[in-house]
Amino acid sequence: MASTQLLNSSSLLSKSSSPSPRHHRHRHLKPPQTITCTATPSITSPPLPQPSPSLPTTFSAKYVPFTSISTNTPTPESYSLDDVVYRSRDGGLLDVQHDMDALKQYDAVYWKSLFDSRVGTTRWPYGSGVWSKKEWVLPEIDNDDIISAFEGNSNLFWAERFGKKFLGMNDLWVKHCGISHTGSFKDLGMTVLVSQVNRLRKMNRPLVGVGCASTGDTSAALSAYCAAANIPSIVFLPANRISMAQLVQPIANGAFVLSIDTDFDGCMKLIRQITAELPIYLANSLNSLRLEGQKTAAIEILQQFDWEVPDCVIIPGGNLGNIYAFYKGFKMCEELGLVDKIPRLVCAQAENANPLFQYYRSGWKEFKPVKANTTFASAIQIGDPVSIDRAVFALKNSNGIVEEATEEELMDAMALADSTGMFICPHTGVALSALMKLRRNGIISPTDRTVVVSTAHGLKFTQAKIEYHSGGIKEMDCRFANPPDSVKADFGLVMDELKNFLSRR
Repeated sequence: MASTQLLNSSSLLSKSSSPSPRHHRHRHLKPPQTITCTATPSITSPPLPQPSPSLPTTFSAKYVPFTSISTNTPTPESYSLDDVVYRSRDGGLLDVQHDMDALKQYDAVYWKSLFDSRVGTTRWPYGSGVWSKKEWVLPEIDNDDIISAFEGNSNLFWAERFGKKFLGMNDLWVKHCGISHTGSFKDLGMTVLVSQVNRLRKMNRPLVGVGCASTGDTSAALSAYCAAANIPSIVFLPANRISMAQLVQPIANGAFVLSIDTDFDGCMKLIRQITAELPIYLANSLNSLRLEGQKTAAIEILQQFDWEVPDCVIIPGGNLGNIYAFYKGFKMCEELGLVDKIPRLVCAQAENANPLFQYYRSGWKEFKPVKANTTFASAIQIGDPVSIDRAVFALKNSNGIVEEATEEELMDAMALADSTGMFICPHTGVALSALMKLRRNGIISPTDRTVVVSTAHGLKFTQAKIEYHSGGIKEMDCRFANPPDSVKADFGLVMDELKNFLSRR
């Protein structure tokens, strides 16, 4: 990256402050000074905070059984992040555990300054919202092995009109994670996973490709990052259950796509069997590396609020890795002293695929997978979530809540949000619908600073919006539909229509 930093700040300033030759054409100008390439940050980038020479300069992380995290019990079982392993010896989930003692050698002021100094830069790879937190994500990877599209740094949008008009709230925010390279939050995790696979392949590990089961967004992210790394990607999709906009992304990026006559849970079962037999790296959130990237969205929210903690964060939930990732990001900031608390987490599920909601409503007595029914929030149409234990742990340790939304509720919420200037996905409609219920019940107050996580771009789900606004959804009133009015090309008729419209405003 040093070769791309053509000017250091002093040479640039001295050059720009010199008088322009055209204003001094009769002078004998001195030959221009030679400008030396350096690795100094560009003039637009503040200098990096420098640690004390006595502090450690390397950090590390490893896989440990998730149960050792959830029970706060030390364990001798651990694995290198360079190992291809997805489960602990007893078949449980794994988690990435960082050397917190090493990280704690640096104070909160240092970490805040370091992370803030990297926002918006082109310094490789730290201009990425994920890799700007590299020391907390994948600390031992070489920068040359990283595959990044400078994902993250997504907009935190003040939803002023929606909040005031429909909720009586003045401090509602939407974190637009869908404003990303492939249009969803999955980019945050996939840059980490594919970078690690790139590292392993350079170490001559026998990995022929990367595979995933997907409801759409995971396959889009995987195929894009694998294409950038020149690594084969294999995608298992449930036939006829994702939008065309989602389907075309892995196809366009050159993935090998299998459309399988089953649902997501069936695809997930198959990909786990395949990756157990073939040297194909598993990219689903069973693999805890992805959550390391996804947790940076939580850290980013704190940065965008000048390190003030919101009261509540609402996250749509399907396979349930993301709710734990957000918890992990917030908790890491608390443990390292950047903040003094974590927000209350809410997981929002579609009623047609709501195993976590049912578990929560039972008082956490017994988890029962469900047969997920069709939902417009297709990316969370999952009845047997891999990360159920992670999600429950996150919710129990954040005074968390689980809420659900019917198909009509989520589509109405999406339409209302769009009418205030947003253009959200159905999954964000699930989260907003959950918020509306929690406001009505008084669980979230009018003054609570609340963040709704928008997980994908609305442009991926235009067909759902078309069906809603055309009133073409069976057994749904589509109360807030806004279909176009047809009128003949006649001045008088057009004027009548306009007057009619303006009289209703």
